[in-house]
Amino acid sequence: MLTADETHPATLQSLPSWSLLMLALMAGAVIPFSFSPFTWWPLGFVGIAFYYLCLQQTTARTALQRGFAFGFGLFGVGASWIYVSIHDFGEAPSWLAGFITISFVALMALYNGVQAWLWRRYASHCNPALGFAASWVLCEAFRGWFLTGFPWLLLGYAHVTSPFSGLAPIAGVHGLSFIVALCGALLATLAFSTSTTHYRQYWRQPALWSLLAVLVLALATRHLEWTHPSPHLPVSVGMVQGNIPQEVKFNPDAIQPGLNRYAELSKPLWSSDIVLWPETAVPLLYQNEPELIAQLAAQARSKHTALLTGIFYRNELGTHNSIIALGNGSGVWHKQKLVPFGEYVPLQSLLSNLLELFKLPQSSLTPGAADQVLLQAAGLKIAPFICYEVVYPDFVRSVGGDADLLLTISNDTWFGASFGPLQHLQMAAMRARELGRYMIRATNNGVSAFINAKGEIIAQTHQFTAETLQGTVQVYEGTTPFARFGSWPVWLLSVAIIAFNLWRRYQPIQDNTG
Repeated sequence: MLTADETHPATLQSLPSWSLLMLALMAGAVIPFSFSPFTWWPLGFVGIAFYYLCLQQTTARTALQRGFAFGFGLFGVGASWIYVSIHDFGEAPSWLAGFITISFVALMALYNGVQAWLWRRYASHCNPALGFAASWVLCEAFRGWFLTGFPWLLLGYAHVTSPFSGLAPIAGVHGLSFIVALCGALLATLAFSTSTTHYRQYWRQPALWSLLAVLVLALATRHLEWTHPSPHLPVSVGMVQGNIPQEVKFNPDAIQPGLNRYAELSKPLWSSDIVLWPETAVPLLYQNEPELIAQLAAQARSKHTALLTGIFYRNELGTHNSIIALGNGSGVWHKQKLVPFGEYVPLQSLLSNLLELFKLPQSSLTPGAADQVLLQAAGLKIAPFICYEVVYPDFVRSVGGDADLLLTISNDTWFGASFGPLQHLQMAAMRARELGRYMIRATNNGVSAFINAKGEIIAQTHQFTAETLQGTVQVYEGTTPFARFGSWPVWLLSVAIIAFNLWRRYQPIQDNTG
């Protein structure tokens, strides 16, 4: 594969350095529009292509600067909902919310800066387009793990239903990110090879054939069926979206009216096999409400249905954000992936003065154990995920790879009227596509949805409304390659590509000394 360096030395590098920084910033800012709610997925390739061109003929230090600018644009637009969460619901003053948001965006941008530095210094010597894709995926993987991780805005999420979606059950969202990064780099190579290549030689370009091979692979896998409907009859599900305002949700005087609203909205749903309430729909501690729990269980049992609801739960480990199954169901699931500063406070002793500026209810929760048993409801084995948990692809795969049905509950009120709720929904849809299972999703204020095994949203609620959603879900059986192997094949391939580039880089030195 050729690089833009080799095809047109005077391309963008003749521009002033500051203008290339701005171009990298704009390339990053374009990427979020490939995700929900816009879903203009080709922009992911366009943004990466321009970013890749900005990194040509640079030193590693300059690449770091332009990578940081790109990341600042990506997270400045795509994660702008951080300000809404901190200011509108954390009740921080505007200046502090702005400072924290900018600091967070800058921290996330560092990942891209380091990725660009590593690629320019160690992975751009032998096959730069492949090296770029490999370094990109390893950067995303590290970002999704380090300090509990922030696996948001991964490139592959734009393709849950695009023509490239057939790769999701094979390689997962990280595999799709690899493809987007690779294709963006190849597009950049092609765009600037045409101006220096005779028409008859154009069709001999390795980048062109590499790009065509990727497209053929994507189209060939799009209609592959890795899982199939089981003989189990479809299951009817009713979901309640209470739309309880966040500012009153945990107010003691508002708790009973909120419960009354859920009870009233649930009346036409009791004929369903499963009735689902969202995260913390019952904003009380399970151990303190035996009468309420007994009443809900008896009502569900009398209707031959299972009620699944979010609630707080205390055991010997601490207090958990949980979901319980009552009536024709059993089990308790404690959330394992907690939201930093939302559900627990890292470095609390060092940040105590700053935290006094916030009013975050239930900010000292305990993560659940790793060996929990899945919920049982309507004769199904259900893999539950609470809010933030669903954004971790390999965590969801490890828990729900063999489940009959995937379930996620959330309280996206924290996002306000930002991109956040719809980005969150898109990530849940990707989990369904990766594992080839139906996903049901109930939220406090939207968007609640039924998602089929292909990651397609087949029914959904509106945002900021109190309403219900009823439908049926089909149980699927079988295993996708991603469910079997996770992201490890993509990660190992990326490591091998980087290692090969390093070997080739130092090979001349080894030969001379030999």
